[in-house]
Amino acid sequence: MSLLTSAPTLVFVALGSNLGDSRRIILDAMARLQELSPSSLLKSSLWQTSPVNCPPNSPPFVNAVAALVPFADETPESLLQKLRALEKEFGRPPKKVLNEPRSLDLDLIAFGTETRNSPELILPHPRAHLRRFVLQPLNEIAPDLILPGQSHTVSRLLAELPDKEIVTRLV
Repeated sequence: MSLLTSAPTLVFVALGSNLGDSRRIILDAMARLQELSPSSLLKSSLWQTSPVNCPPNSPPFVNAVAALVPFADETPESLLQKLRALEKEFGRPPKKVLNEPRSLDLDLIAFGTETRNSPELILPHPRAHLRRFVLQPLNEIAPDLILPGQSHTVSRLLAELPDKEIVTRLV
């Protein structure tokens, strides 16, 4: 039985970096995410992706997605605080410009079937289903996942996206 079928609640986190040694940063961040789960993470490959809605001349990103089982007392809000602390630990300064280059970006994509709509947190992530840089790695680990509020699987959402983003698996 896999983590996807046996876990009562699964959390999906998208990781991105386009400053510094992005591959190393993503791998190190995944290792730190493991500390937030009593079970082994499910991890996608690393993907190089074109910057989307970023300032001009932004470097390409390295992206990935991880799935984890949260500890019993974890809430979406408490996990979001831990993700923000990790971003800061990895050198991300406070945001000055929308989608500016950053050493680490951690987005909470889904927390089981939980939904939120507050100034601090929107769940599921409001644009995850529109972003190839999220769906491509997510499709690797959870192709049959249906995000809360969606009616199609991740694999179908990915297949229906226009091909305007460049997404390449890294080896």
